[in-house]
Amino acid sequence: MTKALMIMGTGSDVGKSLVTAGLCRAFTNRGLTVRPFKPQNMSNNAAVTADGGEIGRAQALQARACRTEPATAMNPVLLKPEQETGAQVVVRGKRVASMTAREYFKKRSEYLPQTVEAFRELEDQADLIFVEGAGSASEINLRSSDIANFGFARALNLPVMLVGDIHRGGVIASIIGTLEVIDPADKALLVGSLINRFHGDPGLFEDGKSFIQTRSKLPCWGPLPDYPDARLLPPEDVLALDHPTDLASDGFKIVVPRLPRIANFDDLDPLRQEQGVSVHIIEPGNPLPTDADLIILPGSKSTISDLAFLIDQGWDIDIKAHVRQGKSVLGICGGYQMLGETLSDPNGIEGAPSKLNGLGLLRVETVLSEQKQLRLEKASYGTSSVPLTGYHMHMGETVGDDTKSPFANVGDQPEGAVSADGLVMGTYLHGLFGADQFRRAFLKELGAKSAQTLEYERRIDQILDGFAAHLEKHVDLDAIAYIMRKATGK
Repeated sequence: MTKALMIMGTGSDVGKSLVTAGLCRAFTNRGLTVRPFKPQNMSNNAAVTADGGEIGRAQALQARACRTEPATAMNPVLLKPEQETGAQVVVRGKRVASMTAREYFKKRSEYLPQTVEAFRELEDQADLIFVEGAGSASEINLRSSDIANFGFARALNLPVMLVGDIHRGGVIASIIGTLEVIDPADKALLVGSLINRFHGDPGLFEDGKSFIQTRSKLPCWGPLPDYPDARLLPPEDVLALDHPTDLASDGFKIVVPRLPRIANFDDLDPLRQEQGVSVHIIEPGNPLPTDADLIILPGSKSTISDLAFLIDQGWDIDIKAHVRQGKSVLGICGGYQMLGETLSDPNGIEGAPSKLNGLGLLRVETVLSEQKQLRLEKASYGTSSVPLTGYHMHMGETVGDDTKSPFANVGDQPEGAVSADGLVMGTYLHGLFGADQFRRAFLKELGAKSAQTLEYERRIDQILDGFAAHLEKHVDLDAIAYIMRKATGK
């Protein structure tokens, strides 16, 4: 039986994904074969796998931390919110249905065997598996038929580490309170806690750490000091947009309207890290700045409703004024669809059948369809030979005159569209700005005076190695390894 540890949190956004990624890289660097796993995830930031499916972005990053390719077995159930009360359900990388939250809660226990089967597949490959929970471990109102936290841990008798975020305040109460409210049989799986994102003198937390260990009768690891560079890793949760990571406030200015169902916003990360470039997420209720050099319309999980929201905000007026000033707009995936003349959903993919006029900045029309396109792609930019890599993850077909002037070419197939004046561009390619040569050429073409020195993918690996070393320094990983070995009898 492969040694495993499940990392749960006292709440959402306490750092479970990052701690899991750090543990994956730390033990991989020790020479072990490690795999990440998350039984159920909820996120509109997803990644395409080599086996033609999709998983949560965090699991793709964790796979990278393990120096292995992401696979659908690493995140067998993915929920992608489409409405306030519903989500698209993706099982083993493929969309199976769209359900309301109530419908899914009634049905989710049926997916437990598939999550266990996926875990068993990874067991055959790995020495260690780090399993990430979802949200809060203490949501007793959701405990019945749970497959994301203790429901899964109980099914496989996995040891559990509880992570709390001291930066939020109340970390002692959140850890002890979790122990007080969960079922005793769930509590029996806990093997320790970790204090995350500590700032200041760790010695000042000794009394708090002692209290947690005495009250819980379990080890408390850390405190783990905050690691600022971790904010540069690709985020998964939309909550990350509440904590801007822009590295500059001047230079070439990119603005991005924050749509209610914004998806795959990690497309922006390489741009945020480029010196001489600033990226500004514009919150609802605010106009798009008139001094923007480039507007990017991001991906969306509910394109028609997000387009209606964009128009309601008056952002369509701002975008058209921006183009009249001779400045550029780029739409990615759902953003590309919004730039066209019409957007149709005749089969009710996103809700009731509907059709909406787009912004009319590209001579294209889009019809949404049941078939989701999921592919890793190698392409070239426009008519140049500048290479770029990315992935397709969309439901719909876009046709029209402006597709004859493609944004990119995938092999001998045109991809995306560019307006006749070259100012408005659209593409279905996600992840394109991670390609250094393309990003530099694109920014230079638009007049950006960036440093043009960022090696994005290399930096991500450097940050993962740095965070792994940070864990080795501040957390007793030998003790964690011993507990994993003891729990599985190996």
